[in-house]
Parts: sequence; structure tokens; C-alpha cells
Amino acid sequence: MEKYLEIFKTQHPFNLLTEEQWNKIFTGASLQSFHTNQFIFHEDEDEEDIDIYFVLTGLAKNIMHKDNGKQISVRFYYPNDLIGIMIMLTSGEMKFSVQALEETKTLRFNKANFLEVMSENQDFSKVVMEGISNLMKSLYHEIKHKAKDTDDDSHDRDLFKQRVLTYSESPTLISSENTLFEAVEKMETQKAGGLIVCDDEQRLLGVLNYQDIFKAYLNHDFQSHVKDYVKEEPYFVSERDFIYDAISYLKHNPASIIPVLHRYKVVGQLRQTSFLKMHDSVYFDLRYQIQKAPTLEALMSLAPRYNESFQEFVSQLLKDQMFAYDVCELISSYNDEIHNQVIHLAEQAMLKEGYGTPPINYCFIVMGSEGRKEQAFSTDQDNGIIIDNYEHLDNKEEIEEFFQIFTEKINYMLESCGFPLCSGEIMAKETKWRKSLQSWFNAIHTWLDKMDAEEIRDFTIFMDFRPIVGDFSLAYQLREYVTKRVQRSLNLQQLLMKDTLRFRVPIQPFGRITATGRTRVLNLKKSSIMQIVNAVRIYTIKYGVEEVNSIKRLDVLEEHERFHPRDAENAKLSLHRLLKFRLEQNLKEIRHDQPLSNDISLVSLNKSERKELRDALLIAKRLQQVLELSYNRNRVV
Repeated sequence: MEKYLEIFKTQHPFNLLTEEQWNKIFTGASLQSFHTNQFIFHEDEDEEDIDIYFVLTGLAKNIMHKDNGKQISVRFYYPNDLIGIMIMLTSGEMKFSVQALEETKTLRFNKANFLEVMSENQDFSKVVMEGISNLMKSLYHEIKHKAKDTDDDSHDRDLFKQRVLTYSESPTLISSENTLFEAVEKMETQKAGGLIVCDDEQRLLGVLNYQDIFKAYLNHDFQSHVKDYVKEEPYFVSERDFIYDAISYLKHNPASIIPVLHRYKVVGQLRQTSFLKMHDSVYFDLRYQIQKAPTLEALMSLAPRYNESFQEFVSQLLKDQMFAYDVCELISSYNDEIHNQVIHLAEQAMLKEGYGTPPINYCFIVMGSEGRKEQAFSTDQDNGIIIDNYEHLDNKEEIEEFFQIFTEKINYMLESCGFPLCSGEIMAKETKWRKSLQSWFNAIHTWLDKMDAEEIRDFTIFMDFRPIVGDFSLAYQLREYVTKRVQRSLNLQQLLMKDTLRFRVPIQPFGRITATGRTRVLNLKKSSIMQIVNAVRIYTIKYGVEEVNSIKRLDVLEEHERFHPRDAENAKLSLHRLLKFRLEQNLKEIRHDQPLSNDISLVSLNKSERKELRDALLIAKRLQQVLELSYNRNRVV
């Protein structure tokens, strides 16, 4: 420690300090070392407990935590960098963690003493703040680019494909030369919450809202003209824009009026009441409630299995002829929000019970239908967790204990929210599905070399994993490793083929559906949906496609001419019809308080529905036959 103190006395900017100030900063300072992947501090720590660190040797990274559970690495810390001041300056508005990327040695300063010296010594403070200012600028640009995650909101874009024109109302216009008194009269007679200010050619000049009128009222100034109070350069949309952006704006500016333009001309307006007829707003409201749910009990009432508003919303989407696979993607994304909040509540519980914050970074992954974003209401849990490499750390037993307890909480909380525990024990609380990144690599290596028919089903579920909370880079590394290994594993491809062909699509050559029992029951998942999903997955493995969602897999295979466009469209159509039948059946079971299943009675279907089902089964059978021909010819895909 002494050798570092002597060096600091002559090092800029510490050489700007007086002897008293130098003693104040360095008295009580301590050397602190961190192993690879250890947190220097974590976002969940109390801000008061976070001190300031000066990096002596090593490398660390700053991680920003997004509301959707994803983490973004926004910068590295090198020797001579200060850690902790930026976090303090954001005053809780941004959530950050800092993690060592290699063996890192730091000098830890008492934050209160450090800030006190900064307030006393303007030259020293200026140097520190200039560095922080430059850092914040670069951080802003990093966040601006890296925080854009097109996948996160893809379900919203798919859902809200309607245009502004559909919801636009007749605009209430006024000239900029009118007086404010005339504006108030017009707002009263038209029952308008605001006015759109235009010129004689109906070009947009601005918007006059209640807030602007209120300012005039406070100034006793109703004889002034509209142009004196108008809000210029207002937010506006084109009539051909999608409604999503307008809704997002109104969510944060609820009293606003949005002008709607056709080219340069004002042709309409949007306000919050414009969307009262829009049933999709239920979805926004429910997701917001999930993000703010303070307890597990509050969250349970919002889960798809128990929330009537969400069930009615899904039912309406199906009636509106939305593709069922898009509806399933929406349900899966909604479930992601439930998972995200469950994990947040589990972290809070760990902290409250004295276990502290996560001792090392992790990524929670979902698999199976949730991983593919193809969930209906009838689903159990298929999940796991990737923990950053920790076996080299001295406290590895404590880390293992933490994540064992943590994942048990997550799995049982999810069960409370209507996601039954997996009968095959494919859950993060199980040792097999809770591993460090390197252990996952090792397990996959062993798995592929020694896999038998017994384990092939578990592996197909795992193959469709997707990250939803934590350090996504861990999942990306695992995905890259898995994709390369499985593409080279002919044994795996043969086992997948055998497993897919074990369950034949139950339809006879002349189109008669084979079902069981007096009511002719058919299991949609086992008899047809999985045949399509498995077939597409096999082609995906063969050609090294990293996509997980079946529709996106088909798009990639078609794009690279590995799937004929007609076959791709047929497979999508078949999936749409089969998933629609399953969703409608689930909704019927929920209404009648029956156990959820994948079974459908052919007797309950009308003639048109039976034809749709038969056509979907024929497509699934064709896919299976093509695979079988390929298998028999080459003994491999």
C-alpha cells in the first residue's frame, strides 16, 4: 500500500491536492482485488454503500440494466480510471453494475471524503468532472446505439399494424391571428382539449393546449393572439404511419393533441380518447401493471392463466383474423414480462433474507415453446440459467448455494403464476440446467458424443433456448457454440430424425383423421404441431441457422433457398391453423374451469373447421415424408 501512496503524491490530478486534502482522501483508503467475473459493485446495492475505486491494474466493464431485463455493456474501465462517480452522478436514474473482466486491483476511496475534497479544491474537481463529462457523452452515444433492440418490441410492431388513418379524428383548427379569447370559446363549443394552429393553406404552425391557455390566464392576457402562446414544432404523424409511435407519445404526454398530416396539410388529429375503441390498449395497460407489480400476489392476478382481460384480448385478436403464430408470439412476450418481474421479486427476496445481490453475473434462459415464442395457455416450465464462470473463485460454494436458492424461488414463483413445474424437471433449480458457461460447453460436448434416444427430447427442448433476463452475451456465446457443434454432429441429426418419425401424423391417405375415443380426440401438439416444429428445427441444424422461432427459421431457410417458398408458406399456414385451434381450445377450457390441454374433439368441429384441420395435418405429413425420404436415402439429413 505504501508504494502506491508515494506514487499518487506526484500523479496528476492528485498532485493538485494540499497535504491536508491528500491525507483526507487517502486516510482510510484500501487496496481491494477482484477476481475475473466478480462484481466490483452491483446495481441492487444501496447507493450509500458504493464507494469510489481507482483502477490500478486489470480491466472491468460497466453494465447498464434495461427495464426489460437485458443488460448492455456500455464501456470498459482501464488502469487510472475512476469507478463510482458516474453512478453517483446519475442519482439512481440509471442502474449500473461494474464487473471485473480479469484479475483487477483497485484502490478504494471513501466516497464522502472524496466528494468533500472535490468541493474544497476546484482545480482537482475540474479535472475529475471533465473526465466524467467526456465519459457521459460517450456513454450517451453508446446507450443510444446499443439500447436499440429490435427484437424486444417486435411483437408490438406485429400487433399494431393498423395505420393512424384508422383512428384519426376531425381536427379542430384555428388561425394564429385569432385572440386567445376566441381560442377559449372555440375549445368550449367544440369540446376540444386543444387546437391545431394552421395557416390559410392548412399548413401546420403549432398546437395550442390547455397548458398554454392556463399560462395566459395567469398573465390575465386573453387579448393576445394565439401566435404568442402557440407551441411551435409540435410532434405530428402522417396518416400512413403506424399507430404505435402515436400511442407511445400520448402515454408520456397524455394531455397532448397530435396533428395528422397528409403531405404538408393537416387532415386530422389524435388524442388519448381516439384510442378508446382500441382493444389493444388493454395489452399496454396489463404490461405496465406487470412491471409495477410489488408482490407475487399482485403478479399472479396478471398471469395469462388467471387474467380475464388478457384472455378476452387474445380471443378478440383471433376473431380479428390475426395469425395465430403472431398471437402466440405476443403471449410469449407477455410471459417474458411475467418472468422478468418474478426474477426481480426473487432478487429482492434474496436481498431481504440476507443472501445479498447476485455474487456473479447470470443469464436466465427459457426453452421449448417459450423459447420459440410459440406459447399457448397450456404450458409448463422449461427454463435454465447460465452463470458466468466462477469455479476459479474462492467463494464458489457460496455462489452455488446462492443460485440454488435463487432458482428455486424463481421456479416456485412461476408455478404460482400459472406455469406448472416441468414434469421432466427441465428447470433452472435442477443442477443439470443450472451451470456456468464453461460447464454448459462441457455438458454439450458430452451430450453430443454420448446422447441416446432417451435424452434426445430434452436436447430438442434445450436447442430452442432464448435469453430473457441478465447478461445476454452469455447466451449468445452458448448459442454460437451449440450451433457450430450440432451442425457437425451427424449422430445428433440421425437421432432427431428418428425421434421425429416416431410420432406419425394421424391422417390416412384419403384424408381421414385418426383420433381416439367416442368424441374422437386429437392431441394437436403431439400429432402435428411438433412434427412441423421438429422438421423445421432439423433443417435449421443442418444449415447452421441460429434463429429459434419457427416462422423466422422458415424465413431464413427460404431466403437461403433451403426451403421452397411454397413449402415455407404451407408450413406457416399449417402452424397458424393448428395454433389457432389450440388457443381457442385453451380459452374454452379456461371459461369452463377445465384443466388446460392440447386435446381437441373432432366432434365439436363444424365442416369448415374439420377441413382446415385436415389440410393442416396433410401439410405436416408432407414435411414428415420429405424428411423420411431424405433420411432413408442418406441415413442423415
